[in-house]
Amino acid sequence: MAKSLFLASTGAAAQRPKATEAFLKFCSGSCGKPGFFKTVASNPENCDRLKDIASKLGLSVRDVYGVSVKEAVNYLNSGREASLIEEVLSRYSQIAARSENVLIEGADLEDAQAYVLQGLDGVLAANLASPVVVLSSGTACLAASGARYYLSQKAEVISVVLSGGATATEAKEIELLKNLEIIQVDPAEYDTLPPTIGPKVQGFTPTVVTPKRFEYDLIERARSSKKRIVLPEADDDRILTAAGDILRRGFADLILLGQVDEIHKKGKELGLTHLDKAQLVEIKSAPFKKDLVDQLVELRKSKGLTPQDADAQLNDRNWFGTMMVKAGLADGMVSGAAGTTAATIRPALSIIKTKPGCSIASSVFLMCMSDRILVFGDCAINTNPTPQQIAEIAIISAQTAKAFGVEPRVALLSYSTGTSGTGPDVDAVHAARKIATESAEQLSPGLAVDGPMPVAAAFDPRTAKGKMPNSKVAGKATVLIFPTLNAGNIGYKAVQRTSGAVAVGPIIQGLNAPVNDLSRGCTVPDIINTVAITAVQAQA
Repeated sequence: MAKSLFLASTGAAAQRPKATEAFLKFCSGSCGKPGFFKTVASNPENCDRLKDIASKLGLSVRDVYGVSVKEAVNYLNSGREASLIEEVLSRYSQIAARSENVLIEGADLEDAQAYVLQGLDGVLAANLASPVVVLSSGTACLAASGARYYLSQKAEVISVVLSGGATATEAKEIELLKNLEIIQVDPAEYDTLPPTIGPKVQGFTPTVVTPKRFEYDLIERARSSKKRIVLPEADDDRILTAAGDILRRGFADLILLGQVDEIHKKGKELGLTHLDKAQLVEIKSAPFKKDLVDQLVELRKSKGLTPQDADAQLNDRNWFGTMMVKAGLADGMVSGAAGTTAATIRPALSIIKTKPGCSIASSVFLMCMSDRILVFGDCAINTNPTPQQIAEIAIISAQTAKAFGVEPRVALLSYSTGTSGTGPDVDAVHAARKIATESAEQLSPGLAVDGPMPVAAAFDPRTAKGKMPNSKVAGKATVLIFPTLNAGNIGYKAVQRTSGAVAVGPIIQGLNAPVNDLSRGCTVPDIINTVAITAVQAQA
């Protein structure tokens, strides 16, 4: 994966074009094959500077920018900032795929419409997960203001470059800048950049993950090895709309179950232009239905299932879709937009069954906060899990977290901290911690599991220091295991509704093949994310 550096500016006087030229030379000599990307460009097709940069890198002008100022203004004025971010990330991914190190330049603030773009650069830097170098030619306070803005947007600033107007000594007197590298250069000559920049860029690992960045990484992972996902509810407009977008973006192959004529009709009404890329299947007339019937009879012969009963059962779209996964005709299934969780999960438990070592299926939500991803479980399936089951949920939730790029530190939640409380509820979590710790030694060596602890001790370092000073989890938990479904469902919804977090899931764990459930209130983005998650699960 390409490394990147975001070159920010506090104004036109910071001479960003000169700095860009110097940084590109610097990067090409120390960081491998260079690339260049401008987030928002003013009149890009007629910009001689962009043409020159693109030519030197062997690229076209269109390769080196995300959107034009005009396009960005249209996105923002129509309330589509999320789509703007997605477009910039998509364009960036193409240059990142052909470069070892990409220098990213922020928006052209000199453009007449630039006032509309104010505040956009920090958002884009955070979503690009790129370290930021702030250029400033003004006072130390102006340099600090620039750094403060990017930090406030969850971007990660690694250096401040002063090119006149302030000295490094003056800058270091400001509290905000004390822990940042301050570089002082001649405003007319940027070639004196110190060699510390290269190692900082190469060694940088993002600690901030925005919801959009998570979705971007998730879809890129799904695209890297496309899987076939069956969607049984093709009569739902949300499913069809999501399917059209998934097929347009090309990160999964889709099988849609429903009446073919009706799917074509609805697709046309909704203005969807990519549904012809999907495999459309009518259950009753599917040429492979007889094979599925035979396989289902064989799977459930101990239950006395007859061919006639199996045929009738497979008229249910969830049973049919699940059997397609079992037979290898699909790699995973997503359903539930128009049905209950039980209707989605029951066929999977009967046909696909749980993995060896898993006594139950369970679920997690990936909670995309403004700057990180948290994992909440079990919030959808197991009502009152036993201590053994809580421990199992904890271990497999940690594995799910790791699979999606979250370093697992598992907190077993309770109203009690450590040994401060007693009673059946607390005793169950104590027992679960003991079992989970013993299991982790064999299944996930080095996994940090602790509890019981309240939410405050799990998240807040100050509370954790007072209540659980020796814990490897308290104060920095990333995986939260709730003691009951009641607590888990209330907990994730409270966080989602009050913090604005994006809740991705429920993700079903423990099955031999991925089958995931949608809420009946799901949105099109929910469906898209769930399909991407199912595809990534299928890759494993």
